[in-house]
Amino acid sequence: MTTRDSSSGLDSSSMDDQPSTKRTVSLDPEPEPGPSGEAWVDNFNRSFRQVQAVLDRNRALIQQVNDNHQSRIPANMVKNVALIQEINGNISKVVSLYSDLSSDFSSVFRNKDGDDKPN
Repeated sequence: MTTRDSSSGLDSSSMDDQPSTKRTVSLDPEPEPGPSGEAWVDNFNRSFRQVQAVLDRNRALIQQVNDNHQSRIPANMVKNVALIQEINGNISKVVSLYSDLSSDFSSVFRNKDGDDKPN
């Protein structure tokens, strides 16, 4: 495990009166799973960033399709076929990512419920 020291984030007016507080911060890519672990939060954040990246790409593609359509140039209309196919594929990726997120979310709470039940 890789660690580093980090000074506390006290504002400058109180720093003169307070000694520096040190804390250890883990630089491991995956925190320990478990009731207090937050690996699942990191996984959700990563998935949502992937979804947002695909949606941002689609926004740009849709704008390009609109521009091509408004130009009424035949070559641009032909380009729209490939652009629309890419948009369609991206929509499938988003559906898949949301499906995975839903399953992961359900698993986290299913596991948490199982941990809370008495034996």
